[in-house]
Order: sequence, then C-alpha cells, then structure tokens
Amino acid sequence: MIKKIRSSFVLVLCLIFVRLDAAPAGPKTLKTWKAGLAKVVITPEKSIWMSGYASRNKPSEGKVHDLYAKALALEDPAGGRMVVVTTDLVGLSRTVAEEVALGVKKNLGLARERLLLTSSHTHTGPVIRDSLITMYDLNPEQAAVVKQYSDKLVEQLIELVGRALEDLSPAQISYGTGQADFAINRRVASPTGFRIGVNGEGPVDHSVPVLRIDDRRGNLRGVLMGYACHNTTLTGEFYQLSGDYAGFAQYALEERYPGAIALFVMGCGADANPNPRSTLELAERHGKALAEAVSQVLSKPLQPVQGGLKTRLEYIKLPLVVPSREEFQTRTQDKDIYRQRHARYMLQLLDKQGKIPAFYTYPIQVSQLGKGLTLVALAGEVVVDYAIRFRKELEGKTLWPIGYANDVFAYIPSVRILKEGGYEALGSGIYYGIPGPFAEPVEELIVGKVKEMASKVQKP
Repeated sequence: MIKKIRSSFVLVLCLIFVRLDAAPAGPKTLKTWKAGLAKVVITPEKSIWMSGYASRNKPSEGKVHDLYAKALALEDPAGGRMVVVTTDLVGLSRTVAEEVALGVKKNLGLARERLLLTSSHTHTGPVIRDSLITMYDLNPEQAAVVKQYSDKLVEQLIELVGRALEDLSPAQISYGTGQADFAINRRVASPTGFRIGVNGEGPVDHSVPVLRIDDRRGNLRGVLMGYACHNTTLTGEFYQLSGDYAGFAQYALEERYPGAIALFVMGCGADANPNPRSTLELAERHGKALAEAVSQVLSKPLQPVQGGLKTRLEYIKLPLVVPSREEFQTRTQDKDIYRQRHARYMLQLLDKQGKIPAFYTYPIQVSQLGKGLTLVALAGEVVVDYAIRFRKELEGKTLWPIGYANDVFAYIPSVRILKEGGYEALGSGIYYGIPGPFAEPVEELIVGKVKEMASKVQKP
C-alpha cells in the first residue's frame, strides 16, 4: 500500500513538472536599439606633408596629440544597421572612401548606403592620396609617404568598422542640441571682391547637435557631436600634427567621461572660421568650449530615439562651368603658380580623355534615426546657406546637417555665394583639381534631392 502511494506521489510530481515545463512563455522581451563603438590611432608614423594650407614648405614636425578614426555602429530593433566613421583628417578623397566602402561590403556585408564616412577637416593633419591634388608639388619620396599612409588608412578604417559592429550591444540612444559661439562668418566684402576675414554680421550656425549613447543601465558609452566651423584655429605656419579644436574637444570629453568615446562630425561650416585663431592655446580653448556645450546637453533630459533606422545614398550630377583648352593654355603662363599647376593638370586630362566632363557626380546621404532625427550628409565643403535652408524647409523633424561626408572634393557654394564670388565660389577649385566653378543650378539641385530623399526616409 505504501509503495502504491509513493508511486502515485512521484507520478503527480512528474506531471506537475511536465505541465510547468510546457506552460506558455511570458511576454517577450522588447527588442531595443544596439550600439557599438571603436577607435584607432591614425597618426602618421613618419614625417609627412600636411594638408589644408598651400603655403607650407616642409613636412610635419612631430605632433601635439594623436589623430584618431572612430566608428559608431547602430542597429535598430528590426536589425537595420548603419555605421558612422569620423576621422581627424582634412577630408577623404572619393577614391579612398570608395576603397573603404568596398572593403567593408566585401568583408563585413554592410551595404554602401549604410556607411557614412566623415572628416573633421583639421588643417594640421596629413595629406591624403588623391585629395587637393593640385595644391602640393610633392617629390617622389614625399608622394610615396602619402601613398603608404593612405593605403594603411584604408585597411585601418575597414577593420575599425568591423570592430564597431562586433561591439554592438543593447543601448539607449537620445539626442539634443546645444550652442557654441566661437564660429564666425569669414566672407568679407572689399573693393576688390570678397576675401577671407572676420564678418560678425554674416550668417553662421552656432548649433551643437549631440547624439548620446548609453548602455541599458544608463551609463554613457559614447557621444557624437557636430559643429559648423572650419577646423582652422591653427594656421599654415604650424607644423605639428593635431586635430585642432575638434581634436581638443574629443580629448576633453573623453577625459570628463572616462570609458566613453567622443566622435566629431563637421557641419556646413565651409564659410566660417574659429574666432579668434592662430595659436595652439586658442585651439584648445575652442575645443574646451565645444566640449562644455556638449556636456551641458548631456546634463539635461534628451529626446529618445524610438522607431527604426532608414538610410539612403543617391547621386546627382552637379553642373560645372568648364573653361576652354585655349583658356587653360593661357593660364599656364599665369603669375600664380597654383593656377599654372591647375592649368597643366587640366591640359593633361584633355590630352588623355579628349574632353573634361561638365559635371561632377555628387553623393548625398540621408538617414532617419527613429521618428524624429534626420541626418543629411553632403559631400564637399558645404557653406552655411544649405543648413539654413534645410532647417527652414524640412520642418517637423530635428535636422542634423553634415558636410565633408563621403567625398571631399571641392567647396559647395550656394547661389548667393556664386553671385558674390570669392574663394569659396571661384578660387578654391584650383587646389582640388576640379575644372571650373559650379553653375548656379547647384543649390536647387542639391536641396531638391535632399527634400526628395528626406520624404522617403521619413515615411512611417
């Protein structure tokens, strides 16, 4: 009898355990955003020609601090991914950027439209292969150093993206905007035309957009910041490598928030300079001012990124005004050595290709993070008029205009600046090696395409 009772008891327990095991699971854990961060030192190991100023006459002489490339990988709840890469460089040429993108797609499976490549536009960084090609007259040894550095950089950036993707983990992502006031418009009217100077009355963008990355417990892991101002506190007489104010801002934030990675993207600040400028102390001061503006944003409640991730990358043809062969031949006798060099380069292209295309194939990348934040990333050195128009005409969303993205090949002037003339409209092209200035439709073509792309990524 006792044995039967024991057997029945065991049978009941087994049925209970089976029943519990077979019970339906509780509510599923809600999927969340993920983020991954990585950084790598990209300081040249050898003395190298420095980029940004044509007046330099010798290679770099040491460093103020290391230069970095950094990556922020994002993954929305549905698994859609995007990686933002920032670099302490004057700009990535199209050839270098596309080599990185091809390597990322081949090795990591990330589509081109999901990779955003940017540069801080520091003028105390190294020359990059195929960038500002008629600004420098490098001898074979100097050119070899630039090629070696650029080839290694491509490998470093591909590996960096991979590390950021591997680092993906659940995250809380939010955004806000602060303000820093050291940027000033640099276009000054004079009897001989517009020149670079200090124009306190000209348009400028003082906003400091911030994207905050926390882990699931609310600990700060990373911060992406932006500012629309030339990274040119330090002038052409300076020969030490540095990230200028943007580099100092990143260092200051990482010191203030141990364990976090700070990334910087340049806005539409091609016609703005830091003010005042010209010394290392001022570069550090501006960097700390930007870091303080970011810290103030981080100290307040921010708008959470909720929803999915959409991103598009499209190309348009921007029209150029191309001089004739005869005009280029005349310019080979110009008193300006850079106009001579540019003219000879154009004649070489004509001899090789038969003609020079009267347009440039221009990349535009628009990304939607959640329901409220739109990133508009434009190639080239973009003037502030574009940011002003986008914020005015793309209402209802928080807009983050980004310049110097995916291909830094020329200044991108507005119609106003094309009509006024000056360096951003006319003079800068000879250093980049584009055949001539842009035609006036350039602004409407870019703004129209951005509106079209934004409407697509902003749809629910």
